[in-house]
Amino acid sequence: MPQDKKKIPERKCVGCGNAFPKRELIRVVKTPEGRVELDTVGKKSGRGAYLCHSTECLNKARKAKRLERGLDISISQDIYDALEAELKKNGSQG
Repeated sequence: MPQDKKKIPERKCVGCGNAFPKRELIRVVKTPEGRVELDTVGKKSGRGAYLCHSTECLNKARKAKRLERGLDISISQDIYDALEAELKKNGSQG
């Protein structure tokens, strides 16, 4: 039986906990140098955590420090501001 369908990788949003196709999520990465950055192309090396395009999920993740726990590093306000700007640019749902 030939396999025509390619498996689409899924990741969980740290805000809501729902699984989405990887490309639909925003990746926040802790680089090997220890910096936290937004990974808009999904190719940067390092530990990643994912958020769906919802300000509600961002707020949940921020309040419960889920990004900090997922990346094992404290996250500056600048990163949260960049995430909020990215959500506004892409027209968030929440």
